[in-house]
Amino acid sequence: MMGAMDRAGAATRSGLLRCGAASLLALLVTACSSVPSSGPSAGQLFKSEKAEADKIGFSIIDVSSDTLPAPELAELSATSGLEQLARPGRVDLLGPGDVLSINIYEVGVSLFGSASTIGSGSGGSSGQSSSVGVKDQAMQGVTVDEAGYITLPYIGRIRAAGRTTEDVRRAIIAGLRGKSQAPQALVTVNENVTNTVTVGGLVADPGRQRLSLARERILDAVAAAGGIKEPATQATAILRFTRGGMTSETYLAQLVPGSAADLQLLGGDRIEILQHDRSYTVFGAAGKVSEIKFEKARLSLSDAVARAGGPDAQQADPANIFIFRYQQDPTAPNAEKPSVYRLDMTRPSSYFLSQRFMMHDKDVIYVANARANQTRKVVEIFNLLTSPFIQARAVTR
Repeated sequence: MMGAMDRAGAATRSGLLRCGAASLLALLVTACSSVPSSGPSAGQLFKSEKAEADKIGFSIIDVSSDTLPAPELAELSATSGLEQLARPGRVDLLGPGDVLSINIYEVGVSLFGSASTIGSGSGGSSGQSSSVGVKDQAMQGVTVDEAGYITLPYIGRIRAAGRTTEDVRRAIIAGLRGKSQAPQALVTVNENVTNTVTVGGLVADPGRQRLSLARERILDAVAAAGGIKEPATQATAILRFTRGGMTSETYLAQLVPGSAADLQLLGGDRIEILQHDRSYTVFGAAGKVSEIKFEKARLSLSDAVARAGGPDAQQADPANIFIFRYQQDPTAPNAEKPSVYRLDMTRPSSYFLSQRFMMHDKDVIYVANARANQTRKVVEIFNLLTSPFIQARAVTR
């Protein structure tokens, strides 16, 4: 009787296990179709994309020494544009808007002012003293007009623009000769408009700076303006330089003090410090999915991948790291062509190439999932689902 009951119980348990196994199989099939993943594998990534690729015109380019793209804003990494703006010129010539101070000195009969003693002394054994009566007329705020002239009493109009203060001094003396006794003059610049540069943008003290005969350069002017300020940094600050209606831009860090690109300044030059925030985005089986700022002028692919935590050791396929970007192409719609670069980090040469592959603003890095990753996850799910039945069977034995 007891043997029959045991056989019946065993049959019942066996039936339950078979039912459980059938249910497990159904669950496993469902699980296989929805295995969690950080993204597709390289094969899945482009398997169904051929039609769309043909439509929008993107292609996959394997990174090699022959296919390395040019750095973004390559002109910002060179200083040749600045060097082409070099011009000879002077910074001691007057121009419209300059404000002068003029002092005229006369002896004897005076055209201008009252006498004032500017020197005295004694000489000879007789002890007699002598003094010289000199008439001094100070003229403040003499402005060079739009036509480039100044106007003075008893002299009339004198050409000032394009001349030095010494030239104007001599012209004043020549204009008084024959009208005044032994005239002399001093000419100084009170307010210089012609020989100034403007420094603006991300500097501590923007404004107009007067040039001197010491011949200041670009970096001198930036330093005189207090240097750059946040959010610009020495690595990311962009110098925009304008001269004679022509403009050139370069990274400030590219300028070497005293070099050909560190131009001697001329009147009317404009300097502006800018900041261009750039970033890239990381997806897939990387250490973290995020948007990351460049934080320096030139960022290589090796640096970019490292900042993202590198390929995940458990999930990533290091042979398939993709960089998605739009590149300038005048023949493409909207003058932009989508491109996909693929880097195989299982090849030693790729580590050298990744140091020469420069990131562009708004690039997208995708680290593909390893094909074996799906199998591993299926096994993990199978173990998770079957462990209760294995334990139950062990108990019933």
